[in-house]
Amino acid sequence: MTYRATMQAAALQAPTSQVFRITEEFDRHWSALAIPMEKAETETSGERYKLLLSCPSGLLPSQVSVVFDGDYDRIPHPDINLENSVSEIWDQRVHKNPSLYNGTKFRYGKHIWHDGGGSNQEPHVCLHLGLTDYRNFVGTNLNHLWESFLVASEDDAIRCQHTSSPLGNGAIVETSDKKILVLQRSNNVGEFPGHFVFPGGHPEEPSASSPFFPSIHIHAYIMGSGCQFFSAWFTSMHSPHYQPQEVGLVSHHHEDLTDSKVINDKVSHEMFDSIVREVVEEIGVPSASLHEQVFIGISCRVLNVRPTAFFFMKCSLSSKEVQKLYATAQDSFESTQLFTVPMIDLENMASKMPGCHEGGLALYKLMVEAVKNV
Repeated sequence: MTYRATMQAAALQAPTSQVFRITEEFDRHWSALAIPMEKAETETSGERYKLLLSCPSGLLPSQVSVVFDGDYDRIPHPDINLENSVSEIWDQRVHKNPSLYNGTKFRYGKHIWHDGGGSNQEPHVCLHLGLTDYRNFVGTNLNHLWESFLVASEDDAIRCQHTSSPLGNGAIVETSDKKILVLQRSNNVGEFPGHFVFPGGHPEEPSASSPFFPSIHIHAYIMGSGCQFFSAWFTSMHSPHYQPQEVGLVSHHHEDLTDSKVINDKVSHEMFDSIVREVVEEIGVPSASLHEQVFIGISCRVLNVRPTAFFFMKCSLSSKEVQKLYATAQDSFESTQLFTVPMIDLENMASKMPGCHEGGLALYKLMVEAVKNV
């Protein structure tokens, strides 16, 4: 039975008030998930990123809220031929690899900033997130006609209303000896192979030429409200250990405002929890060594309009200690090398970062300057 069929069958048999778990382990053909950049789709030396939101003072979890609503889902493009290309591209990929899985992601819609109004209130940002999936991401943002999906507007929410725009995440991690962690991406990934990146989530996965074929444990939790939360545990076949990585929600369906608030709170907490998991899985440091996590803003890569939320956190370990742990990292196959560098070296690496991560560096620099001026 396929994964989707298994999930549907179990959901029909279980009452919605019952929390149930489904575990299905299978090997993924990563080559189908690695989306190679079109030859013409390369970043130029011009503007490579745009800062959608900058929070140089750094926001704590209590200062970041989320509204998760269908109003912020992708709007189909009115050009029927262009819209049909989304399904055509996906169908072509599924035909090449029937095991390709269409996972859900949170979609960045827009944000509302509250500066406290000059009072004693703390600044606060509310992120408006919708739901999207891998199929729409491949068919819009990674479509060779991706620019045709954009609307001529200065308002980014309107400009990108027809694109999938899943919200990625990235972490600026500072060690106890004031070094920043930077990874060099594997040559076996679909986008920007060999480039420098900060730890974080990437929509595509390693290709089949990677030495590790991860197994996936899918756990579904059907909440009493009818909302379905999915968690995926990515782990190497060569290791019995795995850690949870939240994938997202299956639908917006909920019965009342109380359910809606619970969901919004869960999504907000997930933003901070997930970036810690990413660092643990990609770097190999224990979660207990990571502290003082703050949200510093959102960068958008100009190429393919890819938004990424960035966080800053400190690690209680030294750069040498981190390097030793990196060799045992769960997801070390996604990268070939870990660098622990001072700010001046980050500047030299910037030109070989994807635009969204160069934007993450810009957000970090704004945070450093803000600290100096305090």
